[in-house]
Amino acid sequence: MLTRIRNANLAKHQIVQVPATKMTRNIIRVLREEGFIYEFEEIGENLRHYLLISLKYQGKRKQPVITTLKRISKPGLRVYANHKELPKVLGGIGIAIISTSQGIMTDRKARNKGLGGEVLCYIW
Repeated sequence: MLTRIRNANLAKHQIVQVPATKMTRNIIRVLREEGFIYEFEEIGENLRHYLLISLKYQGKRKQPVITTLKRISKPGLRVYANHKELPKVLGGIGIAIISTSQGIMTDRKARNKGLGGEVLCYIW
């Protein structure tokens, strides 16, 4: 999903389609709350469900709001952090998306709640 968003951003597409899972729905919800995307909509065809994500651009030259999207925790090497070790992306300008026991949230929210978890990705 992250690669699809990254590629669509580079090609300056307005909409990108990704397969719908609980994980992708929650990550997209966090991106919308943080203002990185406009909106998302779920479309279902029989057994296949997709999310249509409206990407956000700014200015006349259509500069993408998402400049960098980095996957941190990978299947071969999972990255975990407790609430004291949660990363600050670009000194607080960017966000880290964390999978905690209370759901997927930003690093700021997890730090405030005193939760740690798996560091999924960095976005700025």
